[in-house]
Amino acid sequence: MTTLAPPPAPTPTAQDGGHRAAPPAAGSRLRRLFTGAPEDPRWARPALWAILVLATALYAWNLSSVTGNTFYDAAVYSGTRSWKAFFFGALDSGSFITVDKPPFALWVMGLSARAFGYGTWQLMLPMVAAGTGSVALLYRMVKRDFGAVAATIAGLALTLTPITVAITRDTNPDPVLVFLMLLGAAALMKAVRTGRLMPLVWSGVAIGFAFNTKMMQAYVVLPVFFLVYLWATRLGLGRRIRNLAVGTVALVVSSAWWMVVVDLVPASSRPYIGGSTDNTVWDLVIGYNGFGRIFGASSSVGSQGNGASFGGEAGLYRLFNSIMGGQISWLIPFALVALIGGLVLRGRAPRTDPKRAALLLWGGWFVLHYLTFALAEGTFHPYYVTAMAPGVAALAGIGGVMLYRAFREGSFARWGWVLPGAIAVSAVWAVVLLQLVSGSGTPYTVAEVVAGVAGAVAVTGLLLGRFTGRQRLTGIAALTAVVALLAGPAAYSASAASSSTNGTNPTAGPSTGGMGGGGGTGGQRPSGSGGPSGGTSGATGSGTSGAPSQGQPPTGTGSTGTGGTGTQVSSAMVSYLKKNQDGATWLVAVATDQTASSLILESGQPVISMGGWSGSDDAMTLAKLKSLVKSGKLHYIVVSSEGGQSTNSEISTWVKKNGTAVSAYSGLYRLDASDVG
Repeated sequence: MTTLAPPPAPTPTAQDGGHRAAPPAAGSRLRRLFTGAPEDPRWARPALWAILVLATALYAWNLSSVTGNTFYDAAVYSGTRSWKAFFFGALDSGSFITVDKPPFALWVMGLSARAFGYGTWQLMLPMVAAGTGSVALLYRMVKRDFGAVAATIAGLALTLTPITVAITRDTNPDPVLVFLMLLGAAALMKAVRTGRLMPLVWSGVAIGFAFNTKMMQAYVVLPVFFLVYLWATRLGLGRRIRNLAVGTVALVVSSAWWMVVVDLVPASSRPYIGGSTDNTVWDLVIGYNGFGRIFGASSSVGSQGNGASFGGEAGLYRLFNSIMGGQISWLIPFALVALIGGLVLRGRAPRTDPKRAALLLWGGWFVLHYLTFALAEGTFHPYYVTAMAPGVAALAGIGGVMLYRAFREGSFARWGWVLPGAIAVSAVWAVVLLQLVSGSGTPYTVAEVVAGVAGAVAVTGLLLGRFTGRQRLTGIAALTAVVALLAGPAAYSASAASSSTNGTNPTAGPSTGGMGGGGGTGGQRPSGSGGPSGGTSGATGSGTSGAPSQGQPPTGTGSTGTGGTGTQVSSAMVSYLKKNQDGATWLVAVATDQTASSLILESGQPVISMGGWSGSDDAMTLAKLKSLVKSGKLHYIVVSSEGGQSTNSEISTWVKKNGTAVSAYSGLYRLDASDVG
């Protein structure tokens, strides 16, 4: 009897647990950097580079027009003047009060400013890097399980998400937050695939750093992280639970270390924690940056969220309203259909199926963020939803490929309508959004025509190709669908990249209502003696460098000295204050962060914000004010009793009674040690 020889054993590789293959030569590695792996389509790596170049161009175009958020700009500047202010995230270099967020994003920008000098591009460099890095990371994650086509669509969709372009051209912390959350997701999926513990630990560390960027918003993805790991990892249930417990410890330590350190420092030796009600970071976590954002106010714990909605009323349809629709909603209908269709297609796959695990991850990312942002009754800015963009973009790429294959290969009765229907609904929605702004410029009109015509051609081509069996026609129709669905986002993104945005509430495209929306500029950079080095934009965002125009007030606060309708703080007043500072630590004390940040950037000197962002913080007490005046650390205070952000009445009364009014500047008072009884 003849026996067959067994086939030769495969060479073990690092992927299947064997020995690592010899690394490729340096020339080969360099070639693969630009051409991709041998098994990739020849177009895949050039397409990735093109997307990354496009992302960088959108995020970094005409940086001289970017003024950023004066609130964070001032804190970064203060951190370059004082390591104490740097660590605590203080608004001023005298470390009187912190910003109302943890400082990790400030640290990133601050290190860039310390290394290269303080200026626009120095602050924006980490943001552009984080934005482009997020695109590259999403591409890599999607490609691993779904291939180059899905990854290319996902990367392009994230690049062209309008609100992502707008916020990445700003100094708000959100681009850093998104990048860290994606790092956590990438590490989580590696832990799911390999069963190893350390990737799960690193996932917890990444989300912990995201927490120290924007607190509770970083935790929105945690439920789906836990679910995916428990469901899909190739380990027994006991080991999964044990590993998850260890990863949770890493998450808690990475999240809490800065908060614990700060709260252990005596209050007299550190800044007041801005946004808190009891001068602790813990209160900020559970209140202003926690439950206050979700419920609008919390009467029993933490501070209140102000409830100011810059994106419309809370409700399931918030992200489709006239303010939010053009920022994020373009691909939401397609993503929802793709998620449902993808899960159905993987319905009978094994528990550890990596494709279903990825669908659960991105689907949970999308759904949890959608519900959080749509239903939040606290302070809500449109740019928050940039954190949802990776989920939408990933589902667009993954679902598009899966639905296309099902359309071509599956039963027409079951799958023939799904892809054309998803494209049709999304194209119609794009046309509706573009009609709302059709009078705002030619790009939007062109995008409307492209979305409508290309959408109709795509749906028709798909159906004709399926009925006639012409696969080439269905392929062309699918490419046309990509054009149709991204035409609107591209128009909005180009607008965001080519115009100056509101630093406090950045949005893309034409203004469609909402508080603080539309274009605008942030504040100024310090100039002259004591100011930072490096060219920066001027008060009007014109791209000029040097001193702001004399006689013009700081632009970031609407020309007010107290955040209300009180004393106007002019450049002449700033010059007077600097001339008569007389060795004081702080140039002046004002009511709110908005006023203080603009004064810090214009003068280059520490300025006290007595009431935090909204003027309601109890950072300054009468006893503290008297102590500062008596020690010679503060001589001037701006008092305002007008508007919604006025000076504390007890302080105002005492200052008016004991201080000396500066007649040239209404509301400005001089106080010396002799004035303190």
